[in-house]
Amino acid sequence: MVIKIFIDQEYNPTDYFDSGPVAFGVSAQEVNWQVGAFLATLLNTDPRFEVRLSRPTPETVVGTDTASSEAERVQMANDWPADYYIVINSSFSFLPEENGTEVYVFRLYTSPNWLAQNVLEGIVQNVGTKNNGVRENPFMYKLRYTKMPTIIVDLAYLTNAEDSIKLRNNQYQFASGIYIGFLKFIGYA
Repeated sequence: MVIKIFIDQEYNPTDYFDSGPVAFGVSAQEVNWQVGAFLATLLNTDPRFEVRLSRPTPETVVGTDTASSEAERVQMANDWPADYYIVINSSFSFLPEENGTEVYVFRLYTSPNWLAQNVLEGIVQNVGTKNNGVRENPFMYKLRYTKMPTIIVDLAYLTNAEDSIKLRNNQYQFASGIYIGFLKFIGYA
C-alpha cells in the first residue's frame, strides 16, 4: 500500500498576501518552498510513497487571503486524502537570541508526537540546530482541522543570525533530516 504524504510549504510567494517574514536577507517562503521541494524529491525516489505539495512551484499561490490559504491547504490534504501532513515553516521571533528547531502537534503522546520526535531528531543531527522539543498546540488551524496525523516543523529562526545562515545554506540537509525522521517513524530506516 502506498503511503500518501502531503507537504505544505508555509506562506505564499513574495509580493502576495501572507508571504511570510524576511530577516538577514532570508525569506521564509523561499526556504519553506525549497525544503518542501527537496523533501518531495527524496520521498518520490521510493515507490512506497506518493507526495503532493501545497505549492508545486515557487509561483503557486494558495487562497485569496491568509484564512482562505490555511483552509485550502487543509482541504487539499483532507480531500486527497493524505495519510500524513507535514508543514514546513521557518520561525520568527522578536528576540534575536532565540534559535533552534521545534515541531508542533495537536496533542502530545500520540502518533503525530512520535513522528514529530523522529523528524526533530533527524533535523538536529543533520543540520546541528538546537533541539527545542516537540510542542503541543491544539489551537493551530492545520493541527486542529486535518483528518490525518499532522506535524508543523519549525525549521529554525530566521531572526537568529546563526540559524538564518543554516536556513540559507542547508535547505537540502533540513529536508534530508525530515526524510530520515519520517523513515524511522514508519520503520523503513
